[in-house]
Amino acid sequence: MTFEEYAALARQLAEHRRAGERDAAAETERRRNLHATADSLHHRLTAQGQRLDQLGRAIGVSPPPPGPPTGAPPAPPPGPPGQPAGAQRADAEASAPPGPPTPEAVDAGAAAPPGSPAPDAADSGGAVAAPGRPVAGAYIPVAEETRLALPAAAGATAAGIPAPRAGTPDPAVELELARRYADEADRHGQQAELLAQRPTLLPTWSPLARAVAVYAGCGAAAGVLMLVLVLASGIGLVDGFTLGAWICAGLPALAFFAGYLVLGRWGRPAMVAGTPPRYLPLGFLLCFLLVPAAYCAYLLLFRALR
Repeated sequence: MTFEEYAALARQLAEHRRAGERDAAAETERRRNLHATADSLHHRLTAQGQRLDQLGRAIGVSPPPPGPPTGAPPAPPPGPPGQPAGAQRADAEASAPPGPPTPEAVDAGAAAPPGSPAPDAADSGGAVAAPGRPVAGAYIPVAEETRLALPAAAGATAAGIPAPRAGTPDPAVELELARRYADEADRHGQQAELLAQRPTLLPTWSPLARAVAVYAGCGAAAGVLMLVLVLASGIGLVDGFTLGAWICAGLPALAFFAGYLVLGRWGRPAMVAGTPPRYLPLGFLLCFLLVPAAYCAYLLLFRALR
């Protein structure tokens, strides 16, 4: 090898080394970015879960309790009182159904010459020692056992074809899908918050218009009761003093408290900071003016019709 060839080989090796260092640095940077993105998504999803719990509590739905981890083996049934845990495990192993013989037991059975006595169960510790198993002479032959136990593996080995491997998902693609789902969850969460900030009663109205409508409706209902009392007074069931007391104080007070309770029950949003205004002076004025005004209007109409 000449000096020029040696120098060219050295330059090629140095170039390969620099390319490997660049690839390693790029891979390190990619993994660092993936970890940072995963941490950001984790904090974001944690905040979304807490916000959803708040929304659920606001509408009266409690979050489900955390269940057992998926894939955990079932706990063994409790044994009789006073029995130690080791004895319970031994009983569970003894009562388990016998499985196929182990490869060591099959090799031991194959290595034994024909006509030789079976190995002791205490020495071998194989499938012969399991309760409910036949004697050693009832073993299945090695070729038949191999064919029954591993048909797929034997076929793949004989054909020289390796077993198919499951495709590994790309972390960047999975993180991008998770980010899109988080964006969609944020959008739906904002819509849910907007709906939760609206009351059940007249959700598109302003608080002042809603309060006026509620107090006016309660005052109108009190006016209907006032007409009933007037008709009862006309036939002699209610005297004039009782009628005046109900018109001036009783019915307006009932209308005011009814409107107050209606605004507190159906006029309050599910999620709101503080107590929403109920406009108590406005409601008091409406109720205590509407019922006497309705009575005066009734009297004027009655005299006009006569």
